[in-house]
Amino acid sequence: MIGNILGWLVIVAVAVLLGWATSRLWRAKNPLVKWGGTILTGLLTLVVALVSVVALIGLFKGYSRVSTPAPDVVVAATSEMMARGEHIADTFCATCHSLNTELPLTGGMDIGKDFPINLGKFVATNLTPAGSVKDWTDGEIFRAVRDGIDKDGRTLTIMSSVRGRNLSDDDIKALIAYLRNQPPVVNETLDPPDQPNLQAIIMLGAGMLPVGPPPIEGAIEAPPKGPTVEYGEYLFSYNDCRECHGENLKGGVEGQLAPIGWNLELVKAWTEEQFINTMRTGVDPNGYTLSPSMPWKNVGRMDDEELAAMYAYLIAMP
Repeated sequence: MIGNILGWLVIVAVAVLLGWATSRLWRAKNPLVKWGGTILTGLLTLVVALVSVVALIGLFKGYSRVSTPAPDVVVAATSEMMARGEHIADTFCATCHSLNTELPLTGGMDIGKDFPINLGKFVATNLTPAGSVKDWTDGEIFRAVRDGIDKDGRTLTIMSSVRGRNLSDDDIKALIAYLRNQPPVVNETLDPPDQPNLQAIIMLGAGMLPVGPPPIEGAIEAPPKGPTVEYGEYLFSYNDCRECHGENLKGGVEGQLAPIGWNLELVKAWTEEQFINTMRTGVDPNGYTLSPSMPWKNVGRMDDEELAAMYAYLIAMP
């Protein structure tokens, strides 16, 4: 944050310096110097001043605190809840919160490295009891997953933008139960986890970066588990397939932050067995090896019923 504020002050100083140079050139006796220099430096002054204003807006957007209260949630962990939470952590959370995409959730992965341009560091937090979340209440962890807000009211850039917020209330509580009871593993991660650079701040102020949706109101309930279109829709709602494969899963587009994914209508030419095998092995029926940027290893750790539900949803797409 301090570095970005200093960067903004430098931009302001350059704008002031250019403004001073413009006033000096306007008093020049040589008409060519007077008019040519004034127009050139005047335009530069306006551009740099505009950038400073946009950067200031980005600073307010990026570092302002929010007042969304943490819900009054107290999780009474059971063995069944912890098992469900571990399954969600293994098939979903470990994609970002583990350097090798496997449990334990020690954090440390810089998600910013996957962006097509350098926007700073966005490092996943250590979610084991050795990390900072040990000092959070159950309600604060619930709010971080659902609304992308940390204990201190700061917006978590990645968490507020991804789709884990669509996990059902029961699944978030199960995840909390697992987080509380997994083995502690010491691994120091960045605090705060999101450290955007000045370019990101300027783009944020200019509206060029996505802003997370408003907090979700009301409870979310998952449909009954089964190899159904409805349960497949639920699985796609909280997994981040659409970040790469497009909102309608029919292919990413140029300019998106995530890698550009395929049109998933191609799955309609596969059998259910071929789809499940692709998710388990990382090789599709045509022998194509899936990109390492696709979290197929995590998705492939879903059980057959869950993968069958995802397949059912894909082939039911209009």
